[in-house]
Parts: sequence; structure tokens; C-alpha cells
Amino acid sequence: MFTKPAFRFVPDGTRIRFMNGRFAGLITSAVLSFASVVLFFHPGLNMGLDFKGGVVLQVQTPQKADFPALRGALASAGLSDAALQSVGKKGDQVLISLESRDNASATQTAIDEVQTALNKAAPGSKILSTQAVGASVSNQLFLQGLEALGLSFVMILIYIWFRFEWQFAVGAVATLVLDTTKTIGFMVITRIPFDLVTIAAILTIIGYSTNDKVVVYDRVRENLRKYKTMKLRELIDISINETLNRTLGTSGTVFLAALPLALFGGSALSGFAWIMLFGIVVGTSSSIFIAAPILLFLGEHRLRRSASLPKKNVN
Repeated sequence: MFTKPAFRFVPDGTRIRFMNGRFAGLITSAVLSFASVVLFFHPGLNMGLDFKGGVVLQVQTPQKADFPALRGALASAGLSDAALQSVGKKGDQVLISLESRDNASATQTAIDEVQTALNKAAPGSKILSTQAVGASVSNQLFLQGLEALGLSFVMILIYIWFRFEWQFAVGAVATLVLDTTKTIGFMVITRIPFDLVTIAAILTIIGYSTNDKVVVYDRVRENLRKYKTMKLRELIDISINETLNRTLGTSGTVFLAALPLALFGGSALSGFAWIMLFGIVVGTSSSIFIAAPILLFLGEHRLRRSASLPKKNVN
């Protein structure tokens, strides 16, 4: 009884013809990615403090922080742009983020106004630390974040090209670009702040999605050696079906692990977790409906050239 898994997402011998929906998958993906690019330019990403500059104050209140009272006091002081975030286990520490000011004098004035508002809403509160992020530093961090994303695509292209063939590499990188654009569109719609944490989430999604595609591609390569004359379209369908339990099992496990962070992780982790959840769904589906069809189109007359030629009459 212990030699077989107790639970399987799909029964053995499943033969779903995924490639029948290859055009629908590619067209849907292209439309969603194009819409995401449009959203990127308008209304654009909700830039976090890392990329637009500002001031972060860590504040401690005498009792558990009353967020409605704090927000009301800050708004009355003319600091409606302030964003509040709970930190610590006791609930008596708050991070207050302010947008960047024109100069150091205006920044200090804003800090003084925060202190005044705190004394009104929660007497006895004190500012533990202050951290300023300048515009030049923000621009540098933004460019470095984009460089990290671009470098990840290049390294994945090189890795898969050397491990498989160029058709696999182009299919994987093209799919990852589509996955990333959809994630950007998701962030624009949900208004999740775009900062260094969300860039880390996107890089994590890229790594997870790449691993999932390598699993499918590896089975395709094995079956290319096993079935010498089978048409590539049928061979890809068989490969996806053979790895489907592994794909759904891994995706389901990671999804369930990230779900509590999205629901109960607070503002510090919820953005990261929601992007992860979205990326898991997109990355898993794209391995089947995007990466595989691209491989079929690129390799139909190259990886299976002999299968496309008419058989010779041996008589």
C-alpha cells in the first residue's frame, strides 16, 4: 500500500490533447500581456518608497496602535499621503511612510508634524528611527531592479540553450516575458506597491516558472529519444500528461504555503504573497498552454524533421 501515492490529481493514463488549444492559449496570453503593457504606461505602477523616495519613521505608541485615530490625526495635520504599517508582535510599533519632500527643511517639517499628530492621537508616542530615501537613490534602485530582471532572462536563455536546444530556450524565455508582463498588469490593477520586495517576488516567480518548464521540456527530450517517429504535437501532449501530476502537486503545495501569508501576513508580506499566488497560477498554466505550443511551432520541422517526411516504399 505504500508503493503507490495515496492521492493523484489526475489518474494514470490520462491523455488530454492540450495542443488542440494551442491557438486559444497563445492568443489569450498575447491579449492579456498587451493589456498589461498598456496598463503599465497608464495608469502605471504604484511605485513604492524604494523607487519614488520619501521618509520612513518607526514609531512606538504607549499601547496597541489605534490606526483609525492615527490616520485621522495625520490627515488633520496635512499628511494625507502617509502610509501606516504595523510591525512587531505587540502591535505598538508602526511604520509611517511619507512621500519625498522638496528639500531637507520640508522633510524635517513633515517629521515634526508627524510628532505633533502622534501626541494628539496617542500621547506618549515616540519616534524610534527615521530613514530617508532620496530621489537619486530611488532611480538607482529602480534601474538596478530592472537590470536584475533582464539579467535573469539572459541567464535562463543561456542555461536552457546549453541544456536543451535553442527552440526550448526561446520558448521558455518568451513565455517568461509573457508571464512577467501579466504580473505587472496584476500589480497595476491591484495597486500593490512596486518596490524591492515585489521585484524579489517577480524574480522568485521567474525561477519557479523556469523550473516548471524545465520539467516538461526534460520529459519532451526523453520522449524524443523514446518515440523516434511520433509526431511532435502528439509527443508534447504525452509529455505534458506524464508530468501533470508533478506539476499540479508542486504548484498546489507552493500555493497553499503562500496563501496564509497573503491572508494573514499583514501589509509587509501580503504584496509579496499575492504576487506569488498569481505567479504560481500563471506560471503553471503557461508551461502547458504557452511554452509547449511555442516549442511545437519552433521545433515541428526541426526536432521532428524525419517524422514530417513521407516514408519510403521499401518494396
